[in-house]
Amino acid sequence: MDGMFGDLFKMLGQQGPDAWFQTATQLALNVARGDDGDPNPPPSERQRLEEFAPLVGRHVDALFGVSSNPEVTVVNRSGLTLAALQQWRPLISPMAEAPATLDLDEVEGGAMMAQLASSLGPLFLGFQLGSVAGHFSERAWSLSALALPREDDTRHLVVNNVAHFAQEWSLERDEVYVFALAREFVAALILSQPGTGDALRALLVDAVREAAAAQGDVLQRLQGMINPDNMASFMSNPEALLEEIELPGETDATRAINAAAAVLGAFFDAAAAEITSAMMGPRPLLVEAWRRHRLTDARGEDAAAALFAITNQGPHHDAAREFVARIALEHGLGAFSALLRVDGLPSHDDLGDPDAWFERVSNSPLA
Repeated sequence: MDGMFGDLFKMLGQQGPDAWFQTATQLALNVARGDDGDPNPPPSERQRLEEFAPLVGRHVDALFGVSSNPEVTVVNRSGLTLAALQQWRPLISPMAEAPATLDLDEVEGGAMMAQLASSLGPLFLGFQLGSVAGHFSERAWSLSALALPREDDTRHLVVNNVAHFAQEWSLERDEVYVFALAREFVAALILSQPGTGDALRALLVDAVREAAAAQGDVLQRLQGMINPDNMASFMSNPEALLEEIELPGETDATRAINAAAAVLGAFFDAAAAEITSAMMGPRPLLVEAWRRHRLTDARGEDAAAALFAITNQGPHHDAAREFVARIALEHGLGAFSALLRVDGLPSHDDLGDPDAWFERVSNSPLA
């Protein structure tokens, strides 16, 4: 057994500090390609989407009173997966740089197990991130599925997923294209703002630290791999180790990030619906189909959110929709230009008191 672990330590020692991310990328692309090989979108569909992009962009600019990038990058599932990995990497890296440790002094073979845990911990994070990123792109239209800070405002849209949604819900493809573009354009603008990004990152620091407890759960399960038979089973199916890992319970940190993410998502929806209506007329069936999709067909997006201790389902999302509807009714969606600022994100307490949020952001020295 020492020989097997010695070989494993030698192999891990030959890999660089970036091995966890390389593992994540390889696994994610393997998952994203799926059974159909992940085809590229038909040129005609790509062209149609690109025709709508500048029109949607002008509506977004008018809503916020800004001038933004009107371009969109049409991708397949693999393209969105790679974009997600690059955007999420700086948010996840602290977990890889400071992996959880085990106290195994009283366990037979504990020293060896502790060394193994220290070596494999970041790789387990890579397995988890890779699996999540690959499944994320199975149904997601774009990165706007998660309200996470972005390094830039590049917009990626999986046309095949958008077209599949339109077909599945018997909707006109053009209206779904406009809605998908509007949602991603609004999200890209807000989430790439330095102030908003910094505010979200501050919330994520605590939330992701708590999510790292899941990695500790993974390491605890390493104790069952002290014999070659179990280790061989793990090497043939590493994802099995990640099954049945529970997220930490609700805390102040998770309540804070959930409130901010839920309101951002609800605003993306409301802005996309308003822009689509302005361009194509009211589309209540589209709005309802999108709501149901998020409730029933977004498991990959929900799993990705959970990686950052964000919960995509639950009563706080109902509260967020009511929050956005109240502000929009009384002040118009333009009031949410406050989300472009570092002090614009709503708190958990704000969810139940939209007027207090509006008063605060309206009287901010940054307004």
